[in-house]
Amino acid sequence: MSHLARTSPRSAAAVVALGLSGAALAFAPPALASGPATEEERDVLPRSAIEDVVADTASLPLHVGRVGSVDGPVVRYVVTESSRRGDASRRGVNHAPRLAAAAGTEAVQQVDVVDGVVVFPATVDFSPHLRVEPGPTAFPPAVAEPGSVGEAGYSPLVQLPDGTVLNASHVANATGTHDKLLRTEPGRRGVGRGVERGVFRESEGFYEGEEVYYVSFEATDPVIAALENATYAPALAAAPSAGSDDDDSARSAIVPFTNGRTGADDPDRQGLTSALLGEGDPLNVIDSLPENGNDDEYSPLWDVHAAEWTDAAVAAGLDTVQTDVDDIRELVAEGLVTGPGGAPWGPVGVIVNCPVISIES
Repeated sequence: MSHLARTSPRSAAAVVALGLSGAALAFAPPALASGPATEEERDVLPRSAIEDVVADTASLPLHVGRVGSVDGPVVRYVVTESSRRGDASRRGVNHAPRLAAAAGTEAVQQVDVVDGVVVFPATVDFSPHLRVEPGPTAFPPAVAEPGSVGEAGYSPLVQLPDGTVLNASHVANATGTHDKLLRTEPGRRGVGRGVERGVFRESEGFYEGEEVYYVSFEATDPVIAALENATYAPALAAAPSAGSDDDDSARSAIVPFTNGRTGADDPDRQGLTSALLGEGDPLNVIDSLPENGNDDEYSPLWDVHAAEWTDAAVAAGLDTVQTDVDDIRELVAEGLVTGPGGAPWGPVGVIVNCPVISIES
């Protein structure tokens, strides 16, 4: 879950031209070169990604697809995960075997591939204006309206004719662009060299005590989608299964705190309240990572397990920054952390699609 923007309209006025010949899709303003990307401080996990560790952005190849038919409207999309290891390696994306569990469900678009062009049944309306306004206590927000909404049947998950499931988020079409897309730029290096790229704003979080960086593309709840600057995509909620960590689950857990400490300079700052106050990312904690082949449990479909410190924990000063889901589970067992409003801690029924880009080295 991401750093918050108060407003970020992405309307059709932002689109300069659609290359209906299938070749190009250009946006305004003109593409700008990003700052030098280095990998000295972080391990970038998908080979197709180029990360700027100063600006906290990720550059990803932009693919051209069509909607409805091979002659239908042009859509730009990114591929960040594949359910098959060999396919993931060829594409230079994260291997996410758990995505295979979503095959054949309503969480997946069945697509055709015609002469190498993916034809999607549905896409995204990028014309709404993103609106997020803090509430009286910051969280929950007083206003939270997503800046993009999936059409009926839209999901970032697509099933290819050979059964492979890809995470292929739509990021631009004639209605506008995704709120995380900062600009486009020419292809430079690596997998997909020469292909136009999109530069996306990253969010910081934690995995087993280390900093990780990811990009939020979709959420199944409109409020969470607005907080994430992501597309509202309710069809993704059909991915199995809430709260499940079994092999037949397409999900993996993420933990946001609702009431962590605030204060931009507080080293223990964390949570949605802090993010709504404009202090930075909420610093959510994820439960799996695609690295070194040990990725059988990884999925970019984060099963939201919202956490709340108890009054007793806060009074005792125990509400320090958390960086490992297993540690949070222990705090739950000790009665120091609950779900929102004192409810039992567990899944809240929301998925956020957040592909992991890097981990601190």
